[in-house]
Amino acid sequence: MEIKVRVSETDMLGHINNASYFTYMEVARLDFLQKLGIDVSNSEFTIMLVSAKCDFIRQGYFGQILDIKTTVQKIGRTSFTLGSEMSDKKSGNMIAKGEVTIVYFDILNQKPAQLPEAFKVTLQDHMHLV
Repeated sequence: MEIKVRVSETDMLGHINNASYFTYMEVARLDFLQKLGIDVSNSEFTIMLVSAKCDFIRQGYFGQILDIKTTVQKIGRTSFTLGSEMSDKKSGNMIAKGEVTIVYFDILNQKPAQLPEAFKVTLQDHMHLV
């Protein structure tokens, strides 16, 4: 997906604020999961972010268009890990890369739950092979 960097996402020098990268990853991963047809929440289960990291490779700036690629990195029993690569659309240079781990969560019992088989199959079909 593409995101155009807005002025509110930058610091006083016009660089992308470090917290904005986590927002970009969130928007891109929700879009990615929606396109896969994965329902991320209902009255009994939801997904919950349990870990997030981001490596800042190059400076990003106001007005820049970022191309964000989301990939499935790992699938566990109750969780999965998604990777994000954020690159400048014009040059192709990587700006930042990140990774999040998400748990499938049982709302009623307030604990992690096993990923449904259909959920796993869909994720496996989009697994990033390194």
